[in-house]
Amino acid sequence: MNGSRLVATGHYQPAKILTNEDLAAMVDTSDEWISKRVGIRTRHVAEPDESVADLAGHAAAKALAASGLAPSDIDLLLVATCTQTERAPNVASRVAARLGVPGGALMDVGVSCSGFTHAMALADHAIRAGSATNALIVGAEKMTAVTDWTDRTTCVLTGDGAGAAVVSAADEAGIGPVVWGSVPELGTAVRIEGTPTRFAQDGQTVYRWATTRLPEIARQACERGGVRPEELAAVVFHQANLRIIEPLAAKLGAVNAIVARDVVDSGNTSAASVPLALSKLLERGEVPSGAPMLLFGFGGNLSYAGMVVRCP
Repeated sequence: MNGSRLVATGHYQPAKILTNEDLAAMVDTSDEWISKRVGIRTRHVAEPDESVADLAGHAAAKALAASGLAPSDIDLLLVATCTQTERAPNVASRVAARLGVPGGALMDVGVSCSGFTHAMALADHAIRAGSATNALIVGAEKMTAVTDWTDRTTCVLTGDGAGAAVVSAADEAGIGPVVWGSVPELGTAVRIEGTPTRFAQDGQTVYRWATTRLPEIARQACERGGVRPEELAAVVFHQANLRIIEPLAAKLGAVNAIVARDVVDSGNTSAASVPLALSKLLERGEVPSGAPMLLFGFGGNLSYAGMVVRCP
C-alpha cells in the first residue's frame, strides 16, 4: 500500500437550536451584531446528560455505516476533542465500546480546533507505516458546556456537534502530506481552563494570526498535495468565524472551490468543525468523486494542520 484514502464521512448535531434572537434575550447582543461580527445565525446545544462520547458515537456510527466496513475492521480509532470531562476511559474507548470495535489503538487527540486534521494525519501516517489498515477518526465537542453565558463576546460563538471519517489503506494515496505546526508562545490566546472550566480567547490575536500567517501555510499544504489552489474543488477551514474564513479563502486563491460556511448554522464547534462541515458538503453531493479538497484546521494552542484530500 502506498497511502490512505478517505472512504466515508458522517456527522451528528443535537436537536436543540439556539438562535441569535434567543441569545439577545440572555445577554446584551443582537442578531445584527452577531451576524456582522462573526456570521453565525444558529448553533446546536447538547442536553445536559448528552456527553462528548454520545456526540462522537452518533457521528462515528454514521461514518462506519457509510463505509461498508464492520466494527471489527477498525484497528485505529482517534477522537479529537478538548471538552471531554471523562479522563478514563478515554472518549475513543467509549466510542469503541458503543460501536462494538473489538480493540486496536484507541486514542484521544487534544489539539483543540485543529484536532481533527491532526488526527487525520496521524491515521494516514499509521496506515503508511503498516500499523493500521482502517481508521475511524472523530471530532466531537460540547463547547456549550464550557461557555460563560454571561460573556457576550464568547457565548455567541460556540456550538456542539461531531463529525467523523473512515480512512483506509489504498494503492494510490488520496490524502496528501500534512503541513502542521503551532505558535506556543501565543498559545494562551485561546483557553479552556479554570474552575469552573470556561472558554475564553483573545480574539484580535487569533484574527491577526489567522488572516496574516495562515494563507501561506494553506498554500504550502496545497503544494505538498500536488495541486494549485485554483484546482481545489472545496476548501474546509476550521469554522471559527466568517470574518476569518472568507479572507483566508480569498488570500489562498481557491477561486473555483466551494468554501464551507457551516459556521453560519453550527457556530464554532472546535475539533468537530472540519469533519462536520466536510460531511455536510459530501452528503449534499457538492464535490465530485476524486476531486481535491483542502482540509485545514487551526485555532487552540495557535496550532494548525492541513492537507489535500481526494473526495470519496
